[in-house]
Amino acid sequence: MKYYIIAGEASGDLHGSNLVKQIREVDTQANIRGWGGDLMEHAGANIVKHYRDLAFMGFVEVVMNLRTILKNIDQCKKDITAFKPDVLVLVDYPGFNMRIAEWGKQQGYKIVYYISPQVWAWKENRVKKIKQSVDKLLCILPFEKEFYQKWNYEVEYVGHPLVGVIKDFKEQPVERPLANKPIIAVLPGSRKQEVSVKLPIMLTMAKHFPEYQFVVAQAPGLDDHFLESLTGQHPNVSMVKGQTYNLLKQATAALVTSGTATLETALFGVPEVVCYKGNPISYFFAKHLIKVKYISLVNLVMDKLVVKELIQHDLTEENLLKELGLLLKDEAVRNRVKKDYAELWHKLGEKDASRRAADIIYEYAIS
Repeated sequence: MKYYIIAGEASGDLHGSNLVKQIREVDTQANIRGWGGDLMEHAGANIVKHYRDLAFMGFVEVVMNLRTILKNIDQCKKDITAFKPDVLVLVDYPGFNMRIAEWGKQQGYKIVYYISPQVWAWKENRVKKIKQSVDKLLCILPFEKEFYQKWNYEVEYVGHPLVGVIKDFKEQPVERPLANKPIIAVLPGSRKQEVSVKLPIMLTMAKHFPEYQFVVAQAPGLDDHFLESLTGQHPNVSMVKGQTYNLLKQATAALVTSGTATLETALFGVPEVVCYKGNPISYFFAKHLIKVKYISLVNLVMDKLVVKELIQHDLTEENLLKELGLLLKDEAVRNRVKKDYAELWHKLGEKDASRRAADIIYEYAIS
């Protein structure tokens, strides 16, 4: 069967790659083409366009790059039409993928959406469009199934794909020590525009904790020179590329931007501070539109404040010093966080989400 998969950022590339591996096991004749990144390509997909050319974050950034975005959508439609897939699989990345879903449905393609758009966070009425455009919606967060039931829309909860991935990685021996001092992991994100704002603040912690090595996880879309310009002035700061999980496995604590990385850090059992600071105008609009209480997936799944979130004006050197200090020096705080992390594992389950998703997609493709 022919599968066209679209993932538009680093986390989508990770989940897309695991999905590609499982589809190829379920369907040994699978012909997989799409948009994604290095991980999807290594898993066996023919990648037409890399996600590093697609990642625009925030209202202002989207408006500034609107011409490029529209050009990408048009290019994607033409490539899908030429490929003629048996099923179109969309992975997260809703701003782009929902446009493709609507168009694809009109063209008569079978549409599967893997990893639900976060309509429970804002623009809830977009559920109507999802119901019209998406044939099968595969959810990875436990509260999403109940959310969609309110809208009379039956979805499939397959479990979170990170659970199996991280469980397997944690059972492997440490690849190699990344420092001869205790490590604080720094995960600043994959978009240059957000990293340039947040990382300098995150790295002010290096001077306050000289007994630790701060190790920055370099996302694939960020070039060495750019990161070195931000990290070079700190003697106890280093970088790693393609070793985020190895880093988290060795870390004592972590400073993490919002997104999938907050959940990955928690599943590795690393106490963390969530750091977010964006374009002021984009943040203004987001603050007035987003309805959820938290920005980190850890807190959203647990429905309580498990990890501290320092957002926008709260992300200061002073506040970060206080919160990181608690994680490093207060045993009661560390124990409370780790107890909550154990409950998080339980909530997300032990299911092999990628395999379950692949089975559903294959069965639908051949039906």
